Amino acid sequence: MSLLSRLRCITVDVTGTLIAYKGELGDYYCMAAKSVGQPCPDYKRVHEGFKLAYTEMAKKYPCFGFAAKMPNIVWWKTCVRDSFVRAGYKYDEETFEKIFRRIYASFGSSAPYMVFPDSQPFLRWAREKGLKVGIISNAEYRYQDVILPALGLNQGSEWDFGVFSGLEGVEKPDPRIYEIALERAGNIAAEETLHIGDSLRKDYVPARSVGMNALLLDRFTTPDAEEWRKSGAIVLPDLKAVRELLSSEKSASAC
Repeated sequence: MSLLSRLRCITVDVTGTLIAYKGELGDYYCMAAKSVGQPCPDYKRVHEGFKLAYTEMAKKYPCFGFAAKMPNIVWWKTCVRDSFVRAGYKYDEETFEKIFRRIYASFGSSAPYMVFPDSQPFLRWAREKGLKVGIISNAEYRYQDVILPALGLNQGSEWDFGVFSGLEGVEKPDPRIYEIALERAGNIAAEETLHIGDSLRKDYVPARSVGMNALLLDRFTTPDAEEWRKSGAIVLPDLKAVRELLSSEKSASAC
């Protein structure tokens, strides 16, 4: 008996699993600065500045400011401003506003992202097999309302329900986000659900902790994958391999 025959629901992470970023962060910050006549910021400094700024904002105002009732655009404006400051760039308010608006618009569109070629076929295949398909992502509302649809990953044809941290106030690796997903799927039992992601800490461990089946994708041949396997996780290169595993008669106890 295949694992597929025991499942009623599949949940999937987004970034690194279904989609990936195109280019570098510096590309978009550079284009935004040049659009208002400013020099292109140094890529490395901006990237490091962003990592520090994002970490600080996520710590002070988790889930994109959900608990603080901070508007999404204010959260990102604070983060982007701090990214530039940490990188050594200070703009007057009018200039910064123009730069920020372009950055915010870019990352709220399909432009910075690419969809892995096996993503849409896998999601449609799962739904054709009668499975509920859910998205679980540490992302803000634009992923659900704008970005995923713009990339051809639509609710109703590729996925049935979404659980996004910016809308729920809970983020991975908190197991509660997986419990919310099970409820949203129609209170499907955890053992009848498979979660697919690309992080041992954020995807595999918390999903397993609530009783779900889980496996990890290693799309970019990360050095961490060997440790994932040693921890007991099944690690596959892509969603095509997941489909093959799920359909295999030997997969019943695989995950």
